[in-house]
Amino acid sequence: MNILEEARNELFSELENLTEEVFNQKPSEEKWSIKQILEHLYLYEVAATKAIREEIQHGDNRLVKEQPIHLTTNRKNKFIAPAFSQPSDTFLTIDDVKKKMIASRKQLLELIATTDEETLLKKSLPHPGFKMLSLKQYIEFLGWHERRHLLQMKEVKDLLGV
Repeated sequence: MNILEEARNELFSELENLTEEVFNQKPSEEKWSIKQILEHLYLYEVAATKAIREEIQHGDNRLVKEQPIHLTTNRKNKFIAPAFSQPSDTFLTIDDVKKKMIASRKQLLELIATTDEETLLKKSLPHPGFKMLSLKQYIEFLGWHERRHLLQMKEVKDLLGV
């Protein structure tokens, strides 16, 4: 699960030297601010952790084919974020968002630490882009998802001239 740590470190390093105003600034009406990108990642991770926990406790064993989740970083394929992970327009500080993301990651890592790998391979969840993912791949997907949005953050910074 190293992708989780690597992607998170890369995301947080992109926040260095940003002002709170730039962090919350949308480059255009139809594009997200950096704050909104991170809020989306936080909301998605909270929901995914809940779904993974539920599947571990109550789901049936169901082996699924491994999917090319690394393709998540291809930004040419556009997706609409599920309603539960749509960010708000509320002004938040960088520190506020980082604290939320650290807390959600802690919950995910605690869940992983208390679950054996066999369970993560035998149970699965539906995914909008990949149909079904084993829990193991779904967890790895969260890292690739952050990498995808890392590219989006860099695009926003370029558009804002930062």
